[in-house]
Amino acid sequence: MNSRNPLVAILRGVKPDEVLAHIDALITAGFSTIEIPLNSPDWKSSIALAVEHYGQTIKIGAGTVTHVADISTLSSLGCAFILTPNTDPELIDAAKAAQMKTCIGCHTASEAFLALRHGADGLKIFPAGELGPNYIRALKAVLPPQTPLYAVGGIRPDNLSHYLNAGCYSAGLGSDLYRIGQSVHQTTTNAKLFVEAYNSYCQHNEA
Repeated sequence: MNSRNPLVAILRGVKPDEVLAHIDALITAGFSTIEIPLNSPDWKSSIALAVEHYGQTIKIGAGTVTHVADISTLSSLGCAFILTPNTDPELIDAAKAAQMKTCIGCHTASEAFLALRHGADGLKIFPAGELGPNYIRALKAVLPPQTPLYAVGGIRPDNLSHYLNAGCYSAGLGSDLYRIGQSVHQTTTNAKLFVEAYNSYCQHNEA
């Protein structure tokens, strides 16, 4: 998704009148990839605002994309990528036609290979927290070596490194980063913990 800090900040439930403040806090903490799920209130307005204010400097995308009909709307809003909770070849094809990157939700090897066959740019292993790092290792062993895997669901600062060590390129961060109605201060605090955990992982692996 992004060559800088690759962690994906998921702002599920964020409202248009608060989205910019939370994104600003995330950018300040070191994030450069933001996902606004489509089951958020008035997601069109939130994505439009995010793209208008930050689309030239960071990646703004849409999550929980489940309907092909939404792809054209997302493209017109300037979305850089989509994430899905499931493996839907039609969604992948439509997003590729709209020149958007795709991170496709999958659980099994069959779903993973189906997504890759249709040109998925990355695979969202969901729910990663329930599957565990050993599952990631087993799945990665049979996938093409350079396939970017994103662990999503149940990822916390204290277990992030487990999934990265298992072979994930990055992770999507949900309720342990942002919950509906939380303050910008809390978002800042949570974001710093994740960035510190990621930086610590990087330093450990460079040593």
